[in-house]
Amino acid sequence: MNNKIKSIFKKELREMFRDKKSLSMMLLIPIMIPLMVLGMSALFNAQMNTPVSEYNRIGFNYEMSSAEKELASNMDIQVISGSTKELKTKYDQDELDLYVTKEGSTYTINGEDNQTTSMASSLVNSYFTAYKEYLQNSYLTENKISPNDVINIISVKENISTAQNFFGSYITNYAFLFIIMAIAISAMYPATDATAGEKERGTLETLLTFPIKSRDIIIGKYLSVTFSSMITGILSLILTVISLLAANNMFEIYKETDLMLSPVSLIFATIVIIAYSFLISGLNIAVASKCKTFKEAQSALTPVMFISFFPGMIAFLINLKTSALLSLIPFLNYTLIFTDITNGVVNYANIFLMLLSTIVIIIAVLGVIIKQYKSEKILFTN
Repeated sequence: MNNKIKSIFKKELREMFRDKKSLSMMLLIPIMIPLMVLGMSALFNAQMNTPVSEYNRIGFNYEMSSAEKELASNMDIQVISGSTKELKTKYDQDELDLYVTKEGSTYTINGEDNQTTSMASSLVNSYFTAYKEYLQNSYLTENKISPNDVINIISVKENISTAQNFFGSYITNYAFLFIIMAIAISAMYPATDATAGEKERGTLETLLTFPIKSRDIIIGKYLSVTFSSMITGILSLILTVISLLAANNMFEIYKETDLMLSPVSLIFATIVIIAYSFLISGLNIAVASKCKTFKEAQSALTPVMFISFFPGMIAFLINLKTSALLSLIPFLNYTLIFTDITNGVVNYANIFLMLLSTIVIIIAVLGVIIKQYKSEKILFTN
């Protein structure tokens, strides 16, 4: 790094650390990640440990046999009898969590799609599974057939090892998505201030009168915005690790599950964060450089933030798997590779392709920005 680039870099950092908005974006946004991790963990834990009494009021429109009543009692089901019309009315008045209607040998579970109904439905399905098994055993016994010879004609065992349970994987990957969002937001304000902000204040024109090449100005500004983004990303990762450790010890849903990333995984997660910081900072500067005012730049950069965030979220929701081709696609590749890392999979080829894609895009973006700064028309047109 030559002295002129260092001078611009130091100038931008001084302005950045003097500005309260830049500091708040850089340092305060990562604090939201532990709140997200602990909040979602508490929600999942509450859902998993909801007592049966919260969703066990089940209506039946037929007279239950003594065996059914005994089975329902053993499963803590509160049986409420009545006609279909009466049960529907009680359900609409929130006096039932679910109601069952019977026509011949067909049982229908009735209700609306919500959290309580979902838990009640799971309870009733378990009840009917047990009742069906009881009827099968009774029928076979009456016909002098051993139930074990028919029902247990085969046995199935599971030998599936998992490093994390569903909730652990969900929380860890969502935490990374929040890190990505925090970096994008952190890069947005300083990139705007260093380009459109200086145009609006008239200080950029003064800066260009100094014996400094446009290339050195751009690289200095670019490195300062990237530095801000990396601070946010690394701080976010540290707070994520701390919050995962706290959640691991606080919530029962993570029992016998280790949420912590291995040292190797943390190293590669840091590499992904640094690569993303370089890319998003360059894109933000490229977009903001075309704008004439601070407000215009903020409006233009808002779609960039969402574009950088949503591909990873969609990939996570549909459980998209990493491939060599997808490792080249910007924004999508960071989330996919991080998901592999959290699952203990470090594919060096995919990581190399991600870095290669990032470097190529950064070089292209910097070339465009430098060309913009050499054009007085772009810089000073009113």
